[in-house]
Amino acid sequence: MSSNGLEKSHATLRYTSMRVSIFLGCLLVALLLGHFGIIPVSGEAGMIFLFLLAAVASAPLSYALLSKQRDAMSAQLSGKLSGVRSRTAERIAAQNAEEDAADDAARAATAGQN
Repeated sequence: MSSNGLEKSHATLRYTSMRVSIFLGCLLVALLLGHFGIIPVSGEAGMIFLFLLAAVASAPLSYALLSKQRDAMSAQLSGKLSGVRSRTAERIAAQNAEEDAADDAARAATAGQN
């Protein structure tokens, strides 16, 4: 498999792992700022505040830094979705053809009896 194909096949995993890494980096910075007293932290509420601060800080960073990975993930997911849609359409068409054939056979049998 080519490296481009490999990149596309793991686009969701790559995006998710990079997003988690950015969050963990922001959390580390927030914890260090809290540890050295730059951000006043006291008790459990302070720790929750640091986690929320890391989440708020990581969101715009992820948005700005991971646009290429997000586009690759979107292309991967839309490709899979279009494949599912086409298989579903084919299955419905086959079922409709079976029903039409059964209906035609029933009508022919009814017409033959009359």
